[in-house]
Amino acid sequence: MARIKIALIGGGQIGGNLALLAAQKELGDIIIFDIPKAEGMVKGKALDLMQLRPHDGYDTNIIGTSNWDDLKNTDVFIITAGIPRKPGMNREDLLEINLGIMKDVATNIKQQAPNAFVIVISNPLDAMVYAFYKVSRFPKNKVVGMAGALDSTRFRTFIAMETGYSVQDVTCMVLGGHGDTMVPISRLATIGGVPVTDLISPNRLKEIENRTRVAGGEIVKLFGNGSAFYAPAQSAIEMAEAFIRDKKRVIPCASLCEGEFGINGYFIGVPSVIGSGGVENILEFSLTDKEKSELNHTLEAVKKTVAETGL
Repeated sequence: MARIKIALIGGGQIGGNLALLAAQKELGDIIIFDIPKAEGMVKGKALDLMQLRPHDGYDTNIIGTSNWDDLKNTDVFIITAGIPRKPGMNREDLLEINLGIMKDVATNIKQQAPNAFVIVISNPLDAMVYAFYKVSRFPKNKVVGMAGALDSTRFRTFIAMETGYSVQDVTCMVLGGHGDTMVPISRLATIGGVPVTDLISPNRLKEIENRTRVAGGEIVKLFGNGSAFYAPAQSAIEMAEAFIRDKKRVIPCASLCEGEFGINGYFIGVPSVIGSGGVENILEFSLTDKEKSELNHTLEAVKKTVAETGL
């Protein structure tokens, strides 16, 4: 049986960590792709990772390339291509440059691998995944954005840090756009089945929600140049693994809604079932009036960014 073929579009910090994590999980053979100017860099990363394999016996092949023909019939694409955020820059500021990059990427993926499953990480996420979908004309179940997967793991982290309990036992979700208007659903968050609202005061929980909303920006400021890469990479690998191994994972992702939660025609963070069919289902649940209002607010932010793409 042929191995799964995984292409990572963009060989920067996230791309390198994606390759490492995919190799460690032996998800398939890996291609790190970047522009010709960066071909030496991605070839070097691939060779370095190949030389890491004997330590733990990862039987996977890793190459670097700038040739789209090497990506023919790839099964899974994870797109990180684009410029990163800089201090003082929000995700929407990235739109013009990264939109041009995404259009080119979508056109080439459509040509080389029309049946692939595509995970978009590039920012501004909600607009970039929409742009890929529109340009590629892929089926909606084969295109998804990594939004809530990362936002939810940040929420989990902050809850675990606050309580001192294992992050493994924290369950929570974040809905909405991948930006400062995202919606942490605190009333459904639990630690080992115990509601977080019984363990953390309302005021402190509100502070944790707010920190979750700006968690990406917090890291940008600390770095001084660049953005997060470890957690985003693991979040995308979780999604890719669910597809490759047909795990039917329920992960908050930017999926195309067609009526779910009253949203129609936009990619936005919602609980998504990912299996071998791609995004196989969106799980709806009842929202409070406050949550509905917050979701509508984040939807308006998504609509504004998407409108600016002109697609």
